[in-house]
Amino acid sequence: MQGNWRILFSHKCSTSFLLLWIFIGLNVLEVAGSQQGIPLSVVKLWASAFGGEIKSISAKYSGSQLLQKELWAITAPRPGTNSSSEATTTIKVSGRMMPKTTVACPGGWDEPISPRGPRKHGESVQTAFRKRLLGSTITPTCPEKYKELEKSVKVEEIDGVKLVKNLAVKMEEMFRRKAEATRRLVEAAEEAHHQHEDNPDLQYEYFNAVLINEVDEEGNNVELGGEFLLEPNDHFNNLSVNLSLSVVQVPTNMYNKDPDIVNGVYWSEALNKVFVDNFERDPTLIWQYFGSAKGFFRQYPGVKWHPDEHGVIGFDCRNRKWYIQAATSPKDVVILVDVSGSMKGLRLTIARQTVSSILDTLGDDDFFNIIAYNQEIHYVEPCLNGTLVRADRTNKDHFREHLDKLFAKGIGLLGDALTEAFTILNDFNQTGRGSVCSQAIMLVTDGATEMYDDVFEKYNWPERKVRIFPYLIGRESAFADNLKWMACANKGYFSQISTLADVQENVMRYLHVMSRPKVIDHEHDTVWTEAYVDSALSQAHKLNDKAGPSLMTTVAMPVFSTKNETKNQGILLGVVGTDIPLQELMKLIPKHMLGIHGYVFAITNNGYILTHPDLRPLYQEGQKRRKPNYSSVDLSEVEWEDKDDILRNAMVNRRTGTFSMEVMKTVDRGRRVLKMHNDYYYTDIKGTPFSVGVALSRGHGKYFFRGNVSVEAGLRDLEQPDVALADEWTYCNTEEQHEHRHLTQIQAIKLFMTGRRPHLKCDRELIQEVLFDAVVTAPLEAYWTGLALNKSENSDKGVEITFLGTRTGLSRTKLFVAADQLSNQDFLTAEDKEGVFNADHFPLWYKRAAEQVPGTFLYSIPFSTARENKSVVLASTAIQLLDDRKSPIVAAVGIQMKLEFFQRKFWTACRQCTALDGKCSISCDNEDINCYLIDNNGFILVTEDQAQTGLFFGEVEGAVMNKLLQMGSFKRITLYDYQALCREYAGSIDSARMLSDPFSVVKWLLTELVIFLLEFNLYSWWNVDLSVKAQRSRGKTMMVPCDTEYPAFVSERTIKETTGNIDCEGCIRSFVIQQIPSSNLFMVVVDNKCDCSSAPPVTMDPIEIMYNESLKCDRLKFQKDRKKPESCHPFHPEENAMECGSATRLSSALTAALFPLIAATISR
Repeated sequence: MQGNWRILFSHKCSTSFLLLWIFIGLNVLEVAGSQQGIPLSVVKLWASAFGGEIKSISAKYSGSQLLQKELWAITAPRPGTNSSSEATTTIKVSGRMMPKTTVACPGGWDEPISPRGPRKHGESVQTAFRKRLLGSTITPTCPEKYKELEKSVKVEEIDGVKLVKNLAVKMEEMFRRKAEATRRLVEAAEEAHHQHEDNPDLQYEYFNAVLINEVDEEGNNVELGGEFLLEPNDHFNNLSVNLSLSVVQVPTNMYNKDPDIVNGVYWSEALNKVFVDNFERDPTLIWQYFGSAKGFFRQYPGVKWHPDEHGVIGFDCRNRKWYIQAATSPKDVVILVDVSGSMKGLRLTIARQTVSSILDTLGDDDFFNIIAYNQEIHYVEPCLNGTLVRADRTNKDHFREHLDKLFAKGIGLLGDALTEAFTILNDFNQTGRGSVCSQAIMLVTDGATEMYDDVFEKYNWPERKVRIFPYLIGRESAFADNLKWMACANKGYFSQISTLADVQENVMRYLHVMSRPKVIDHEHDTVWTEAYVDSALSQAHKLNDKAGPSLMTTVAMPVFSTKNETKNQGILLGVVGTDIPLQELMKLIPKHMLGIHGYVFAITNNGYILTHPDLRPLYQEGQKRRKPNYSSVDLSEVEWEDKDDILRNAMVNRRTGTFSMEVMKTVDRGRRVLKMHNDYYYTDIKGTPFSVGVALSRGHGKYFFRGNVSVEAGLRDLEQPDVALADEWTYCNTEEQHEHRHLTQIQAIKLFMTGRRPHLKCDRELIQEVLFDAVVTAPLEAYWTGLALNKSENSDKGVEITFLGTRTGLSRTKLFVAADQLSNQDFLTAEDKEGVFNADHFPLWYKRAAEQVPGTFLYSIPFSTARENKSVVLASTAIQLLDDRKSPIVAAVGIQMKLEFFQRKFWTACRQCTALDGKCSISCDNEDINCYLIDNNGFILVTEDQAQTGLFFGEVEGAVMNKLLQMGSFKRITLYDYQALCREYAGSIDSARMLSDPFSVVKWLLTELVIFLLEFNLYSWWNVDLSVKAQRSRGKTMMVPCDTEYPAFVSERTIKETTGNIDCEGCIRSFVIQQIPSSNLFMVVVDNKCDCSSAPPVTMDPIEIMYNESLKCDRLKFQKDRKKPESCHPFHPEENAMECGSATRLSSALTAALFPLIAATISR
C-alpha cells in the first residue's frame, strides 16, 4: 500500500513539474515572441475567468440547465428499450458522454441519480413536471409510464411539398371568399343601374364623406353633410366608422351636385345592403367600395374623410391600380408628343401633364414608350429606341424626369411619328414580348393639318387593331375635325384639353373606350393587384402614426351597363373591390412548422413580391410613412443570391417544385448576417395570379418536435400569469365571428379545447403543441420565483429580467426588479419589433442563439439602447431536444442584465494574473494597453471609453480590424440592398439660375398670372402653387430609392485565439484576441504605444451602386420573365366606334361654384 502511495505521489509530482515547466515556457515564448509583451496566457486567464463567471450567472438566472435536463429526461433512453439489461445507460449531452445511473422507482418511475449528487431544485421540480406532463392521478407501473411518455414525444422531418400545398389551399379559400363578396356587389350594382332611369333634374341628399357631421356658423348641418353616427372599431384600425351605411367621396375638382354624379349616387345606394350582408358573412372583410366611372367613390363602412392642409383630397378612384386593371385589358401604348414651335409655353406645360396622367393609367401588365416629334423623331429615352418597356413605377418615374427636358421648336411632321409608332407596336407584338393584347397610340398635339389616312391605311386598316386617342392641347379648334376623324376612324376617342384642370377628366375617357370589348363580352374578369400602399387614402382617413398605411392587395371586378339600348356602346359603370391586408395572409401561415429561420413568401405573375419578411415598403423616422417613390419589389431583389432567377421564374410560370441555395440572412436591421442553406418549396394559388413559396433552413429548421399532454394539465399551465402567446400568431381565428372578437387567444383556446365554443376555428395541432410547451416550461416559473424570493441572490440587481420563448410562440418572463426600474423599458413589448414573436419572424435573441454552438450563450447589446445612459446586455441560449444537428430547437431562454453590471464583471476578471508574487505584468488598468470585449460580428460591448460602446470595432481600431481580416479571424461578407433609400441633394440649380435673372423672374410671374387667368380654376391653382413651392425648396435633402452594397463581418469559429503585430509607420503594435469560453464574445487586448491613427477605419457604411449610362440602358431594356394575364379583350365586332368624343371644357356650373373658393384662396 505504501509503495503504491509513493508511486502515485511520484507520478503526481512529475506531472506537476511538467505542467509548471510548460506554463513557464509558454510565458517565456510569449514575451519573446511579442515585442510589446502581451502574454497570451494572461489574456486567456482573463477570458476564462470572465467566461466562467458570466456563463454561471446566465445559466443560473435563465434556468437553461434545468429546462435542458427536463427535455433530456423526456428523450433519454430507458431500461427495457433495448436488449441490454445493464442498469447504466449513456446519454450524449452537448458533446459529452454522461453516465446516467437509475434505480428502481417504487412509485412507478426510474428516478435518475446524478453522478454529482442530488440537485438542489431538480427532484421536486422534475416530480412536478412529470405530474403535469401526464396530467393523470393514476400512477402506472414503471414500464407503463415510460411507454406513455415515449408515445407523447416524436420528432418528424417537415414535408415541405405537403406544407406549401396545404398553405396554397388555405390561401385559395381565403381569396375565394373575398372574390365572392366582390361578385355579389357586381350583381347588385348592375341590377340597381338596370332598374334606374337617369333624371337630369334629380335632387338627392347623400352622405358626402368630407361633409358629414360638419356644421355651419349657426350650428346647422351643412348641405350633403348631416348627422352621421360614427363609432371606433379596432377592426378598421380603430377608426370611427358606421357599420350600417356607406359614404360617398367626390374628387376635389368635381362638382358634388353634377347630375351624372347625383344619379350614380342614387342608384348605387342599393349597395349598402350588400355591403352589410358581405360583412356579416365574412367578418374578416375590411373596406368594400364602388368606384364610379363618373368619378365618385362609395366606401363601406362609412368613415369621415379629411382634406390635407391645402383643403385637397388627392384621391380619384379612377387612377387607382385596381380600377385600371379591372376596367381594361393589358395594353401596349406609344405616346406621341408634339414639340413643334407652336407648342411653346402653356401648351407644352399642359402636354407634359397630359402625358404624366396617361402614365398614371398604365399598370404592371402594360408596356409603353414616349416619342417627341417635330421635324425629327426624338425618343424621350434615347436608349429605348424602337422598343417598349413595362409600365412599372420605376420606369414611369424615369420617363417623367425626361419629360422636363422637352422643349418646343421647329415644325411638326406627324406622319413620320405615326409611322414610327405603328412600326414599334407591330414589331413588338410579333415578338410576343409585350402585352399581346390591346394596342393604342396616344397623340398629344395642338393640331393636325391633315388626316394621314394613307398612314392608317398602310398600318391599321381594315382590322383597326391599334386605337388612336388624340388630345388637342389649347382652346383653338381649327384642327379639331382632323383629330376627331382620326379617333373615329381607328376606334379611339378625341378630347380637347384647354387647361391643366381639364387634363385628368379627359385622359380618363380613353379607359372607357378600351373597356368596351370587355363590357360587350360581359366578362367580369377578377383582377388582383400587387402589394401596394395607398397613402392618399390613409391620409384622408387620418390614420394615426402607429397604424400608418399598410400593405394590401385588392380584388376588383368591373361593373357594366346591362341595358339593351346601350349594349353595343359597352358602357362601363365602374369597378367594385375589397381590400385584403397582407396581415390576413400572414395569419394563415403555420409559423410553428417553419422552424426558426423559415418563412413563407408569395409573388405575383410579374414576379413582384406580395409578401416576404424582407419586404420593406415603409420606413420609420418618428412615424410610419411610405417610402418616397415606392415601387413594387421583385423577388430577385430580395432573394438576390439566386443570380439566374431560377426560383423566381419557376414561380412566375406557376410551377410546383423545389429549389435549394445558400443564403446570407441579415438580422438586427442588417447589421448581422447568418449564413445558411435554404430549401424552397413552391406552388401556385388557384384562382389568383399568385404563387406561394416556403423556405426552410437545413439542419434544425427541417425537423419538428411533437409532444402531447392532457388538456387539463396544459390549460392549467397556459393560464399562469407569466405566460403570453405571440400576438401576431393565430391559434384561434377570433375575427370570423363578431362574438369572438373580444376574446384573447388564451381565452379562445380554453373555450375551444373544453368544447364550449365548438364553432371557433382553431389550429388544434398548434394548440396541442403550445399546451405541451406550457407544461414542459412550467417548472421554470417556480425556479425563477425561488430566485426572486431569495434576498441573497442578485443583491445588486444586475439581472433585471429572465425570459423564455418556445417554438410555438409561447413566452414566459420574470422580473427581478420593479417594472419602473428596468433599464430598457421597451424590451419584450410591442415597441420592440425585433425582440418579440411576429407574424414573419422569431425574436432576434432566439434566432441568433439557435446558430450558436449548443450549450453556449449569445451576448449582445440591443442597438436601440446602445447609446442610452441606461443600457443593457442580453444573454440567450437555445434549448435543443436532442444533442444532434437534426434536433429541432424547441426553446430559447435568456436574461437581460445591466450593462454596468456586465462590464464590472469583465473588469474584475481582467485584474487576475498568473504571477506568483501577485504583481501582474500587464493590466487593463494600464494606460499602455487597451482592452475590448467584442461580439462575433465585431460590435463592442465593453471598452474603457463608454462612448465607444455599441460601435463597430473597425471604426475604433481600424488597423487591428484590418489585420484580423487578413489573418482570417474575421470574414467580410458583401451584402446588397435593392430597397435602400439614399439622401440626395434637392437644391434646384435651374430655379437658382432663374431667380438670379430679373428677366426670368418677370417672365415667371407673367406666366403664372396667365395660367391663373386662363384656367380660372381652384384645383389647378392649388397644383401650380404646390409645384412652385417644390421648386423653391433649396438646400434640402430628400430620400430617393437606390441600390447599395454594404459589408457585414463574422468571426471564424475555428480560430479561438491569435496574436498579431501591426507596422504603424515603423512602430510595431501588438495585439491578442482570445475567445471567451461558452460565448460569442472575444477579448481583444491591444498595446497603445504606437500611433496607428493614420490607418483608415473599417466601417459598415453602405455604398450606393452607381450605374453608368450603358448599364442603366441595359437595365431598362432587360425584361424579366412574366406570366401574361389569361384574359384579353382587345376589340369586339359589335362595338360602336362612332362614340368617339367631342371637344370638352369645364362646365359653367362647376366654374360658378369654384369662383368664391378662388377668392378665398387669394385672400389667404
